[in-house]
Amino acid sequence: MLGNVYINAAYIFAAAFFVLGLKLLGKPSTARKGNLLSAIGMLIAIVATLLSYDIVSWNWILVGAAIGMVVGVAASRLIAMTAMPEMVAVFNGLGGGASLLVGWVALFGSVDLFISITAMISMVIGGMTFSGSAIAWGKLSETITSRALVFAGQRFVNSAILIALVVCVVMFVLEPASDSPYLYAVIGLALLLGIMAVIPIGGADMPVVISLLNSYSGLAACAAGFAINNVILIVSGSLVGAAGFILTNIMCKAMNRSLPNVLFSGFGAAKATTKVDGEVNPISAEDATLILEAASSVAFVPGYGMAVAQAQHVLCELGELLEDHGTEVSYAIHPVAGRMPGHMNVLLAEANVSYDQLIEMNDINPRLESIDVAVVIGANDVVNPAARTDENSPIYGMPIINVDQAKTVFVLKRTMASGFAGIDNPLFFGANTRMLFGDAKASISAMISEFKG
Repeated sequence: MLGNVYINAAYIFAAAFFVLGLKLLGKPSTARKGNLLSAIGMLIAIVATLLSYDIVSWNWILVGAAIGMVVGVAASRLIAMTAMPEMVAVFNGLGGGASLLVGWVALFGSVDLFISITAMISMVIGGMTFSGSAIAWGKLSETITSRALVFAGQRFVNSAILIALVVCVVMFVLEPASDSPYLYAVIGLALLLGIMAVIPIGGADMPVVISLLNSYSGLAACAAGFAINNVILIVSGSLVGAAGFILTNIMCKAMNRSLPNVLFSGFGAAKATTKVDGEVNPISAEDATLILEAASSVAFVPGYGMAVAQAQHVLCELGELLEDHGTEVSYAIHPVAGRMPGHMNVLLAEANVSYDQLIEMNDINPRLESIDVAVVIGANDVVNPAARTDENSPIYGMPIINVDQAKTVFVLKRTMASGFAGIDNPLFFGANTRMLFGDAKASISAMISEFKG
């Protein structure tokens, strides 16, 4: 067994790996290396903790480790890329739940004021993260409706829950005891508040919610670290909390909305009041291929529909064929495309698309007027011109990828159904837009066959 000096030294090395890994995660080209370094840091932290004098029962630790390994390997192997946002929500929830339990355990026995306060913070944030992430998982998987669920007096109810929660926390801190009824009231109210905080948020805001819940899980872990006096838990929780808040801010800016607006506006609860009328211009895969062959520049714009169709690999193959044909190919990435931050980057990286070809929204928009063909694969809300022109639209003011300014636009969709925000898209009726209906993977595969033929 190791003494505290050696364990804290190991924690310092683990923290260094965490910081370096987080730094490398900031760029797609180094993200895999950053993920590996972070995993090494976590391994060091776990091994150092297991060699501590404070181990109570190896039997339960081994059982928990075995279960965790089986679940982790199975999840990494079996969970489809389309379900990755849901899995991230589950991870956030489990992190919050673990922090709640750690804070709870810290209250057994005699506790001082500092421990009772930090344990309460850990339990409140952890409980909210756990239940809120469960609702986020349900919305993302569409186990429950993805639209915003609002009712009259909802803010009053949420405020009452929050006030009751604060009162129970204060009452517990004044007289801390592991069997205090205020303790169980805090747990119940925290779980309820997490549910009530997420149900009024529409599916289109899920990328923001996921990053915010990720931050919450880090803050809960940090507070749990203070409660049990664990240095590495404090450091790692602080890093996750700070990174989550920074990412949340980036997501909000990408939607041109404030965080309070995302959390409290009930976005998506109602449809846009302006109905789009017109006729669409369908196109076949054969005709689309002829136009692509004549194009000197093509920009692909992926969305969640690409993930559902698992079309990233054939899209990469089509891009390579176009490049061999002398066409300049790029991939336009919107920050909130998909169901979680970086969703499209992950999918395209899986298909080995070159990082240099991934162009952020602010960089691709000035070039779109000179792009011969913009190909939208399953994206909807992030290319909706109503965000620029329709003041009645709930996404008005949100920065979008201006694909309607390209010379020709192909939209690959199964049907004319609206996107996750539940609003009509005038892009589909544009004079320069051609709709290629069907499964995106099948449509792109058909174009590939035409090219090769």
